[in-house]
Amino acid sequence: MPITTITVIGGSGFVGRHLCQALVARGYRVRVPTRNRERAKALSLLPTVELTEADVHDPHALQAAIAGSDAVVNLVGVLHDGRGRSGFDGAHVELARTVVTACVASGVRRLLHMSALAAATDAPSAYLRSKGEAERIVRESGLDWTIFRPSVIFGPDDRFLNLFAGLARLMPVLVLASPHAKFQPVYVGDVAEAFVRALDERASVGHSFDLAGPRRYSLRELVAWTCRATGRPRPIIGLNRPLSYCQALAMEWLPVKLMTRDNLRSMAVDNVSDQPYPFGIRPQALEAVAPSWLSEDHPRGAYDRMRSRAGR
Repeated sequence: MPITTITVIGGSGFVGRHLCQALVARGYRVRVPTRNRERAKALSLLPTVELTEADVHDPHALQAAIAGSDAVVNLVGVLHDGRGRSGFDGAHVELARTVVTACVASGVRRLLHMSALAAATDAPSAYLRSKGEAERIVRESGLDWTIFRPSVIFGPDDRFLNLFAGLARLMPVLVLASPHAKFQPVYVGDVAEAFVRALDERASVGHSFDLAGPRRYSLRELVAWTCRATGRPRPIIGLNRPLSYCQALAMEWLPVKLMTRDNLRSMAVDNVSDQPYPFGIRPQALEAVAPSWLSEDHPRGAYDRMRSRAGR
């Protein structure tokens, strides 16, 4: 039976918005359950997207939201631990269990699940362990599952490159924890494309795929490149392990967490992969696409700057 209707859990998030656009462009009907329609209102402009008010952590509400779907995509994830639903256990483990239960109860066989590169139940960080436990739940579900494990994802509205670009605008010198941590950044459009193609590839059922870009970088290299791309090269002071720990501990007290000790533990594992990118997709290089929104000399950068001045 062909897949025509897809429910995207986490559809209003960074990756979700790009995935919904890609699905609509391919002619799919897309449902996005959300507790906050205002946050997801931009998706309502897409012609075949239906926003439904639902608490995805409520098993009965989620079951009703996905009923009649041909496939479900779970993109929900958090980078910093919190209490209840906003913590690693709630957002990753318990929600994965709720999604699987709702799919089984609704008769939805196809499940695409977003995990993370280096996720494992014995990983050094709580984040990676929770992602690993969620993978175990999906693998043992009996559903037609596919798991994706991306490295750090970049794009116009990411919270990674744009974070460092913002710091470069504010600070003359950047002090960096774990400067030697390894990443293989992947473009959000390529991540969305992998999800879309998996829907048509029956051979992807029962498999996990790493999603990583064409080049590996140290964190120092990524930050230095981002600063140059914004036109603000900055000196970078790399911290050793004890000082990195102290910086992460101090940052945990900030109202908005930029880094935590658990993030530091995650970075102890290289966030890279030797697997080829799936489905014959050629992942785009950071240097080829990111300047279009990072550089203020680029029309996109000028547009973003005007929006910022207008308070938008």
